[in-house]
Amino acid sequence: MKNVLVIGFSTRNAVCSGSRAGYNMFAIDAFCDQDMLKCANAAKKLETHGRFNSKGIEPALLSEMINSFGVDFDAIIPASGFETLELPESRFPVLHNNPSAMRKVSDKSRFAELLESTGIPHPRTYSLPELQDAPFPLMVKPACAGGGIFNRVLYSLEELDNYMIFFENAQIPLEKEGMVFQDYLTGTPASVSVMSTHDKACTVAVNEQLIGVPWLTKLPFAYCGNVTPIITPYANQMKNIAEELIYQLGLIGSTGVDFLITDSGPVVIEVNARFQGSMDTVELATGTNLFGEHMEAFEGNIKQERTGKPFYRQYAARAVMYADQRRVVTGHAMEGIIAKQTADIPHRGDVIGENEPVTSVISTDDTRKKVMSEIEQSVMFIRQRLNVD
Repeated sequence: MKNVLVIGFSTRNAVCSGSRAGYNMFAIDAFCDQDMLKCANAAKKLETHGRFNSKGIEPALLSEMINSFGVDFDAIIPASGFETLELPESRFPVLHNNPSAMRKVSDKSRFAELLESTGIPHPRTYSLPELQDAPFPLMVKPACAGGGIFNRVLYSLEELDNYMIFFENAQIPLEKEGMVFQDYLTGTPASVSVMSTHDKACTVAVNEQLIGVPWLTKLPFAYCGNVTPIITPYANQMKNIAEELIYQLGLIGSTGVDFLITDSGPVVIEVNARFQGSMDTVELATGTNLFGEHMEAFEGNIKQERTGKPFYRQYAARAVMYADQRRVVTGHAMEGIIAKQTADIPHRGDVIGENEPVTSVISTDDTRKKVMSEIEQSVMFIRQRLNVD
């Protein structure tokens, strides 16, 4: 197996990991960042018109883009936003999980029902009619959207109407019936990176999640990156829960389980059955290649060392920096971005909308304090360059 196509809204981490693993990588991607293009043999840009919803993309268009490469692909891999991708008429094999399992984990309402049946700790979920008697505050989020950018806290039922008006004004086709309402819990966001085959699920790393960090974004629950590892007394419990859950779901390859570590212990938030945003920090902290292991997992193979506790050789952090308002990436801004250790590098002249990601900043060192200090200084430097122009 040599020629691999990755399809997703953002594919940089998977494409570059695959290139390092020795594959000929190709991509269909909405951003086509500079560093992704350097790793890919070829790439096609997916026009989203500001709407990151794969359901609005016709399979015929994808098929046309796939065929336009003129390459016999050994595998097609669905990435971010395309987890439930099915190409029944494709002449190339698609490495994806069982569609039934994918529908369970991709729809937050169905996933909540699954967790309820298994007894795994999770936030209580309410249906729309139950809101009249539900205890506020509640977390509200779209059933089929990721990244946390639309997540909000409701302190009363009346606030729901204002929340829906936001989607209407933004011309985002979401209805109240397409929302998930859960108990609002506080704690430390975390995740477990799992590699699995049909008969085994093993933890690669336990990570801290950076969510709604004020110096990275104005959005209170937006995904802002990861730090690997996270040191917590709950690490082993999270590891066991994640492995059992992934095994029960029958998922294969690289999967992430998101947790919130509360005062009462860890609760499961969601499962991401795809390459996760933590891919960079996991690879840097552990010295592994997740893309290569993902491909091996679909062949039924998993590394022997995965059966023990995760091993970390250093701390690694990735921080996603969002634009505070509409910005244009000028030459001055580009100099600031490439002067630091960055990933997801935009192009000069790119227009970055308010609350959209600009770039990612990377750091490795022997303590969390050191990596976060370097990250924050780099973000301040880049933001100054971006905001001056």
